Amino acid sequence: MSKKIFVVDDEKPLVKALKFSLEKEGFTIDAAFDGQEALDKINNPNQSYDLIILDLMLPGVDGFEVCRTIRKKMDVPIIMLTAKSEDIDKVLGLELGADDYLTKPFNPRELIARIKSILRRVDSKQGELKKHIQVGDLHIDLLHRRVKLRDEEVELTSKEFALLSYFATNPGEIFSREHLLEHVWGYNYYGDARTVDVHIRHLREKIEKDPGNPEIIVTVWGTGYKFVDSTNA
Repeated sequence: MSKKIFVVDDEKPLVKALKFSLEKEGFTIDAAFDGQEALDKINNPNQSYDLIILDLMLPGVDGFEVCRTIRKKMDVPIIMLTAKSEDIDKVLGLELGADDYLTKPFNPRELIARIKSILRRVDSKQGELKKHIQVGDLHIDLLHRRVKLRDEEVELTSKEFALLSYFATNPGEIFSREHLLEHVWGYNYYGDARTVDVHIRHLREKIEKDPGNPEIIVTVWGTGYKFVDSTNA
């Protein structure tokens, strides 16, 4: 599956040029042209991104505030763009959680090189960290597809394990039923969204201390579900 990049910049010709260059590299592109539009998309539980390119000088809500909000919600890599060369802007952007920055004007090839470098780093880190996940008494072995609760083996169906793994590797993110159907069951699955509810109920019966009051896979009313890792809260 191609990596999805979110470009946030009010210069529409620049966004169009970046979209063309990045799609040629195999990336999927989404875009916003002001800070509020960017926040609306970031707050949409059906949207997720692998990397965000964020301009500092945005109309309305500026890039600093957008970056601050993103960091409260997710750990997605951020490359900041700025037309200014002052070090204070670069430092503030990095302190707010940006991973890298480029000063306009820039060579698109340099941006693409930095994107690929950051994504390789993220993929490598995730590959190392996500072979085993421990949440309280629950141990998930992603490599061998095994789950233990208080050192006792938990028997899961293939789809239950896929669902649990998806949640566990994206802790804290809120997923709608439609998003889970698309990413766990697959793009070509046309089943009822209630399928998700049934599988989550079965999962809770197997991994929660009190399935009626779940603490690991919790319901976010009106939105969907999220995985809570209380050990890292």
